[in-house]
Amino acid sequence: MAVSSGEGKATPERQVASRRAGEQGLLFDTEVSAPPENVGYRGPTACAAAGITYRQLDYWARTGLVEPSVRAAHGSGSQRLYSFRDILVLKVVKRLLDTGVSLQQIRTAVSHLRDRGVRDLAQITLMSDGVSVYECTSADEVVDLLQGGQGVFGIALGRVWQEVEGSLAELPAERAATDDEDDSGEHPHDELAHRRRARKTG
Repeated sequence: MAVSSGEGKATPERQVASRRAGEQGLLFDTEVSAPPENVGYRGPTACAAAGITYRQLDYWARTGLVEPSVRAAHGSGSQRLYSFRDILVLKVVKRLLDTGVSLQQIRTAVSHLRDRGVRDLAQITLMSDGVSVYECTSADEVVDLLQGGQGVFGIALGRVWQEVEGSLAELPAERAATDDEDDSGEHPHDELAHRRRARKTG
């Protein structure tokens, strides 16, 4: 995943690569804010924000590619809850798939991303030639790859972070239940859920 970078001289090719990287937002100048950790998003919301189908979401969860970290589905009727970070990874997976990267390579990349802190993710640019996925953590590495590979494309996670943040601002979220709260998968503001609970206790 890591890319070794050389302190290249400002050749014409390197200047062109640097300009391309700047235009694509790949050069690590994105400011992001840490999302709240106790907020989760249901499957349909995660799909809308990541631009994927529910079938993809379900398959990736069942095969362990991207599982919901706020709350996993347990039993009939329970709702998965995805964190902001989960949705960020879902969107990256979709972008890599769209450019022809194999699911096996994507699994390797996702496994690597899991080991990184949320703040770290915003400072990463993933680049791929359609076969392998590379992680760049400096502008020099990005420029070296753009200069050296004709078909190389980049995904700046800071930019994706901002896109996901913008999408989720208009979509419903829910606070994750703590141990002493009802964890039945019902939405806290769901009137039907309140009635059901009232019938059970009344």
